[in-house]
Amino acid sequence: MTYDESLLYLANLCKFGINLGLARIENLLELMGHPERQFKTIHITGTNGKGSTTAMLASILKAAGIKTGMYTSPHLVSYTERMMIDGLEVSPIQFAEAITYTSQFVDQIVTLELGHPTEFEMLTAAAFYYFALSKVEYAVIEVGLGGLLDSTNVIMPEVTVITNVSLDHMDKCGKTIADIAHHKAGIIKQGVPLITAAQGQALDVIRHVAEEKSAKIYSDGWDFSAKFAGRMAHCQKVVIQVEKQGVTETFILNLLGYHQVDNCGVAVMAALVLAEKDQRITLSAVHRGLELVSWPGRFEVISGATTIIIDGAHNQAGAKALRKNLNEFYGDREIVFLLGILQDKDVKAIIKELISAIDQVVVVAPLSERAGLPQDIAQEIRDVRHVETADSIHAGLERARILAGANGVICIAGSLYLIGAARGIICK
Repeated sequence: MTYDESLLYLANLCKFGINLGLARIENLLELMGHPERQFKTIHITGTNGKGSTTAMLASILKAAGIKTGMYTSPHLVSYTERMMIDGLEVSPIQFAEAITYTSQFVDQIVTLELGHPTEFEMLTAAAFYYFALSKVEYAVIEVGLGGLLDSTNVIMPEVTVITNVSLDHMDKCGKTIADIAHHKAGIIKQGVPLITAAQGQALDVIRHVAEEKSAKIYSDGWDFSAKFAGRMAHCQKVVIQVEKQGVTETFILNLLGYHQVDNCGVAVMAALVLAEKDQRITLSAVHRGLELVSWPGRFEVISGATTIIIDGAHNQAGAKALRKNLNEFYGDREIVFLLGILQDKDVKAIIKELISAIDQVVVVAPLSERAGLPQDIAQEIRDVRHVETADSIHAGLERARILAGANGVICIAGSLYLIGAARGIICK
């Protein structure tokens, strides 16, 4: 397949939807010779922050001189973003080759009457193949959805990470915090250390599973802590304290937002646990990795004639964190939202946390079959200064620029499918 043909192949798999379960991916990887066993892994899940934490850990390992793969989802602009080695995206040719190789085994899976592999299962298997072929030493793997039945949950990692737990994907993972925590805790493996920033009832569930599997747990607020220590242009200072290891360090994190402080703490704690077995992962490497980390679309500030903030907030907790950051850093300026939300999200909860009475809002449809209708979402936004809809992301962005004027701030949020398309328009 060419790159375009591989994209068409993946698009045709979307009809199989999200079909949680491990039987198909396990059989597929067995037919492929288990590429996932040819490198060490770190496995990361959580409701919010798992992508940022994945990027931080991958950057730290790279800074330590370790050839490192990174698998994340979804992408913002191109599928090639999902598979990276040492911060570089897989090339379109390599991506097509990985999909072509993996597709050879699909018919055999179908004959086993396990159902057809999904798009995400194909991508996951192809990423493992690409990392093995490229001879990475480590790969940092982000869970796609949940954890327990996610396609990535076939690895035996060196460390597992659960960033946090809040309500999201309730149609797949359960209606309560305890149910969702159970799914996240599904990545915990026998005897494998776990780092988490989960709190309350979610932490209780996670602790119980960790105890059952004799997995040592490092918990934010108990075993380590992270505190915001100041902003510097497009980065921030974070103080991390780990009492038992005698570590109190101030790090420069090349990502903005208060929510990244906790993510940074989790990433540093995970790196320190890995360092116990790998002496290349030094404090110096942790410093360099955090100073160089890049994770577009997460409270990303794009300066120009109008300040634009791009943030992937797509659930209630993410919206709350984004609003806190906007109030802190841009509380004296008018905010114009370019908003697009998927129909299977808790639209009312997102709007309640994110939109204030003095804001202006332009609602558009994200580039997804699951996109909520702009008119329906606009009707949910009441008691604000101004709300309207636009027929396209490009038109919505132009309208937001007009409303923001010279002194306003445009914030693009609500769905990764929206911010990826908008970012492509802005940064082209």
